[in-house]
Amino acid sequence: MNQSFYPKLAWTGIRKNKRLYTPYLLTCIGMVMMFYIVSFLSTSDILKSMAGGNTMQGMLSLGCGVIGVFALIFLFYTNSFLIRRRKKEFGLYNILGMGKWNLARVLFWESLMIAAISLACGLLAGIILSKFAELGMVNILAAEASFSLSVEPKSILQTLALFAVIFLLILLNTLRQIHLSNPIELLHSENTGEKPPKANWFFALAGLLILAGAYYLAVSIEDPVAAMIWFFVAVVMVIVATYLLFISGSVAICRILQKKKNYYYKTNHFVSVSSMVYRMKRNGAGLASICILCTMVLVMISSTVCLYIGAEDSLRTRYPRNINLDATVSSIEALKSEQINAMRERSNQVVTEYGQSMENVLDYSVVGFAGYVDGNHVETDQSQLYAFQLSAYSDVWQVFIVPLEDYNRLMNQNETLNPGEALLFATKSDYSCDTIQVGDTQPLQIKKVVDSFADNGIDAMQIIPSLYIFVPNFEEYVAPLTGLTDEKGESVLDLHWFCGFDLNCEDEMQVQIQDQLASELRSLSQSGSGEILSVSCEGVAKERAGFYGLYGGLFFLGILLGVVFIFAAVLIMYYKQISEGYEDQSRFEIMQKVGMTKKEIKRSINSQILTVFFLPLLTAGVHLAFAFPLIYKLLALFSLTNLRLLILVTVCCYVVFALFYILVYRITSKAYYSIVSGAREREA
Repeated sequence: MNQSFYPKLAWTGIRKNKRLYTPYLLTCIGMVMMFYIVSFLSTSDILKSMAGGNTMQGMLSLGCGVIGVFALIFLFYTNSFLIRRRKKEFGLYNILGMGKWNLARVLFWESLMIAAISLACGLLAGIILSKFAELGMVNILAAEASFSLSVEPKSILQTLALFAVIFLLILLNTLRQIHLSNPIELLHSENTGEKPPKANWFFALAGLLILAGAYYLAVSIEDPVAAMIWFFVAVVMVIVATYLLFISGSVAICRILQKKKNYYYKTNHFVSVSSMVYRMKRNGAGLASICILCTMVLVMISSTVCLYIGAEDSLRTRYPRNINLDATVSSIEALKSEQINAMRERSNQVVTEYGQSMENVLDYSVVGFAGYVDGNHVETDQSQLYAFQLSAYSDVWQVFIVPLEDYNRLMNQNETLNPGEALLFATKSDYSCDTIQVGDTQPLQIKKVVDSFADNGIDAMQIIPSLYIFVPNFEEYVAPLTGLTDEKGESVLDLHWFCGFDLNCEDEMQVQIQDQLASELRSLSQSGSGEILSVSCEGVAKERAGFYGLYGGLFFLGILLGVVFIFAAVLIMYYKQISEGYEDQSRFEIMQKVGMTKKEIKRSINSQILTVFFLPLLTAGVHLAFAFPLIYKLLALFSLTNLRLLILVTVCCYVVFALFYILVYRITSKAYYSIVSGAREREA
């Protein structure tokens, strides 16, 4: 046999089934392109040299893994639609004399052609678009870059290796299916439908209960740490419940509709409901997949867009003043030492030398430690913190003890406390007891829970909540706690002097002031008696690049993954409509022969599509609404607390996505109609 026979036969099969292969090829090309772009950006020297570039590249490296795993799963899933449609053709070849070894050679050439086209076009598109993506990243980081096009050989090899493995696994899976089938099964595979499943009320009820449990978790959890712990549990519960409800629940709904005679026995409902019942198991799984992908897209894009838009607010929450000084000392006495006063004076001198003045000054002492809060008792034995279960981690707090006089001065208050009393301020969670006892000290009566405190930004970078205790006799209260040590013999308490202030000048000058302050304060700390253990100097202007690198990386990755998941949802919708169109073609042809008009066919098609097509979108909206409180608490861990911004971004994302979804609906419904009415039109 001519050696070119198999390649020609493979190419003919692809060309004659272009309605199926074109979207599959486009998806493969898109996956290759996306993976190369993300891999290229994660190793780009231009990004690496920019401020914040390393942070962004770290996020993109994670994105490479996510896209690679998703490409493997999704291409396997979509390829199953192709094989289902081609089995009849392979069965015919088998009956005409081609053995399974010959079919394997045809499939090999088909896979090789698809892989070659996908990799060539995908890499070409990736190389061209990678520069635009790089410029977009540079714009996010507010930096500059050249417009020269570059190619990353390592990323090309990585892309070729990954997708070569994926296409090989797909080929092996296809060969396995052909090998296990006999010619008659292959020939009639297209007409082999599923038996009408029974309405499984048990699984439908189980789905409702699991979904209700997930929703309850999402709306009832108040603590952001607990939200982070339970988030993935809730996600798994929602996925399981969605599949159960769409598979079993949809069958139950169809059975109910069949029992409603005034609804079921109508031309536009009879055929559609009958068809849905016949294949609802597979139909429900596809709809559940679409729903989950839609939910993932909405959650991912709304969260990352909100984080990026609110990056400046989050930055200022993390760094409450333009310049933030933090000196760690070895004793309570050192907090009021001459060395601290010298640092305070030198800071003012440096700012004055640049022609600036300190504004909105924060200056106070604080003692901090991590403790496990059990009722009104704060356990200071840190060796016990690691013995608690993960579910109890939400009870770990960062505790700060602050002098009452510092609170009154900073907050413009005139609070008074008797011995044994304290003021309290809690973040991220509520403290509900009337008293509080730290370690073995005497319990303090909480006179008042205050609404706010000018903190130093430490709370913003921690996932655990913070508890501020304001006491009148600071030295006397803290003294018994200074002897506490951990397993290594180091002090449990951290004693800090914090000073923060704003500057009315450009970022460039702020960076210069920060650098000089850091150098001189470090020299002052080393020239003293050793009471100052360390000094840090942080500034908004200098940290802005790294902050935007993290949030910009999340934003860019969210958009890329959102596009990938949208492609996946669209392709599932398309193949669902195409495969069902071919299945329903003969049914509608018979209905036309017995008098059903094209207008009635259209009405029946619309009834079927509207009944199930918009169900994933509506369910995704419900999932998003119940997940909103949980998302808000998770974003609070990123220092984003702008509720109005999150609501606005989430609503806008859902509206835009819904419009896109409607567009896809119109396109796929036309494809479905053209298939089911095609036979009659050819006869005419």
